Amino acid sequence: MLSRLTVLILLAGFAAPQGGGPEPVTVAAAVSLTQVLEEIAAAYAAAGGGAVRFNLAGSNVLARQILNGAPADIFISADEAQMAVVEKAGAVLAGSRVDLLENQLAIVATPDRVDFVRQEFARAPAGIRRLAIGDPAAVPAGVYARRYLEQRGLWSAYEPRIVPTTNVRAALAAVETGSVDAAIVYVTDLAAARTAVLAFAVPAKEGPRIVYPGAVLAASRNQVEAKRLMVFLRGPAAAAIFARHKFVPLPRSE
Repeated sequence: MLSRLTVLILLAGFAAPQGGGPEPVTVAAAVSLTQVLEEIAAAYAAAGGGAVRFNLAGSNVLARQILNGAPADIFISADEAQMAVVEKAGAVLAGSRVDLLENQLAIVATPDRVDFVRQEFARAPAGIRRLAIGDPAAVPAGVYARRYLEQRGLWSAYEPRIVPTTNVRAALAAVETGSVDAAIVYVTDLAAARTAVLAFAVPAKEGPRIVYPGAVLAASRNQVEAKRLMVFLRGPAAAAIFARHKFVPLPRSE
């Protein structure tokens, strides 16, 4: 279940290839990237790339796992802070860190509450009794959500009603189970929604800048294939897939 701390998705080709081929590349990635990375892995395989497996969770959970020695070749975080934690610990391969994507916040609600949330959210009405966000003390989506609410002067009003979750998909799930009236997630999470409805997307100029950095890890035992996958993630085929899923691919800086 995506609401658990860690989701491990084994794509086609998880097992080590026969005949001495390269081992699968293990990517520790923010859970908000679940669907788009599945599609990119398929495109990578179709283009002649090797097998890829994903460990998907909140970026803070992944950073902790990496520093505790969990095997991974690439880390893609939903924010720069968690990547910095890993990098400062010496766990990032020098020169491999790049900014891959940008995202955008969105407020979602139950279908019966969506019109009310859309019209009244900026007033923090008592009718929005519970608001789910990623844990603002640790989860990138929650950090971004708190920053947005603070920028709009709404944090103090909503703080007593906040329901912190282990990751952004758990916040989405809280809406879909009826546990909360609304949630702040990423606009890209709407593709995974079953019953939650978009109330409104936060305009980029009104919300925090949301950047997804990626890097090859220093402890990777498969650095050649990891670097090859990173090149693909920054190429035109992956960019088109990211854009279709509402992410904003960032241009190469070099």
